[in-house]
Amino acid sequence: MPGFELFGESERAHVNDVLNTGIIMRYGFDGPRKGIWKSKELEAAISNKLGAQYTQVVSSGTAALVTALAAMGVGSGDEVIMPTFTFVASFEAVITVGAVPVLVDVDDTLTLDPAAVRAAITPKTKVIMPVHMCGSMSDMDALMQICKEHKLLLLEDACQSTGAKFKGKYLGTIGDAGTFSFDFVKTVTCGEGGAITTNSEEIWRKCDGFSDHGHDHLGVDRGADLHPFLGYNFRISELHAAVGLAQFNRLDEFLAIMKRNYDALKSALAEVPEISFRRIPDPSGDSHTHVSWFLPTREATANAVALLKAEGQIAGSIYWYDHNWHYIRNWAHLKTAASLNELHPDQKKAVIHHANKDFSASDAVIGRSVSTQISLLWSEEQAREKGEKMAQVIKKSLSGEVIKLKI
Repeated sequence: MPGFELFGESERAHVNDVLNTGIIMRYGFDGPRKGIWKSKELEAAISNKLGAQYTQVVSSGTAALVTALAAMGVGSGDEVIMPTFTFVASFEAVITVGAVPVLVDVDDTLTLDPAAVRAAITPKTKVIMPVHMCGSMSDMDALMQICKEHKLLLLEDACQSTGAKFKGKYLGTIGDAGTFSFDFVKTVTCGEGGAITTNSEEIWRKCDGFSDHGHDHLGVDRGADLHPFLGYNFRISELHAAVGLAQFNRLDEFLAIMKRNYDALKSALAEVPEISFRRIPDPSGDSHTHVSWFLPTREATANAVALLKAEGQIAGSIYWYDHNWHYIRNWAHLKTAASLNELHPDQKKAVIHHANKDFSASDAVIGRSVSTQISLLWSEEQAREKGEKMAQVIKKSLSGEVIKLKI
């Protein structure tokens, strides 16, 4: 899956462009940089490829989420509906801007269940934030209809699905804004980096300022910029942007390799009758970063995972139910609202309330789900062979050879 697997001459060439100028900051120093503006080039490449009018690159996917939420006017007292299955950055960003993450159940798409979203809407709801997990998409038709009915904003967290589409439109360009992560293990990597895409000039201008201490970037030079509002330092460096520019220009190459290997691995796993696969709202738009599969019960899934691990076939496969980065079951810090800087009592109370609700519907999905990452380094034959070896072990586990686990 990660672009770093194919890191090569193009990436080195773009980095050397920056090193040869000695200017690694994205703003200012116009003369010494000799026309080298990798951050601007990366923003243009993203907008041109994805069809977004505006792109702002920042220091991480988390920074992208915080910046987008702030630019969309989300703050104290607001509620943001998001899924129980995501990365911790999603709810961290909501809490950072003073709002409350309202977690709701996922369905067999491994993304927001539209019915659960409808049930969670209150007068305080301001944003619905689908998280396009593991390379695939949420049911955007249903979510856009809900936003339209209730006059809510739609912020797409596309950090795990760069290059995926829904009905011909790239994820991250469908809602009011979208966010991307380019960290080391994403499809496209900057090492550390992220981006916000939007078709709203107002949202983009606020993102542009907020991510650089509130500078409006309208002065003759950076020292002449005004400060219309408070912001933070979420700037990306030119070195990181240089890597990202080379990587993003290879996106179609990466997507093609992943699809080939995805198809080979999935066909091998499909030989196990008990395996079913994630429902994808638009299969043609999948970016194929993972094959996500289910077994009939949580016990069967846990036993299969244990045997895969025992026989050395677990590498690259994640059992999300036990994962403390991506599923609410193990987010103790969220459930207690543990923070180094004490939250406002009202926010803390609301965070704890929403994080400790009944998520048994999500448990029923995530407890049976495993996602196997697709490597860019595999040949088609290696992908098929991996799937066949996994299938053999899973069949063995289903036949009664189990490893006892506490589930």
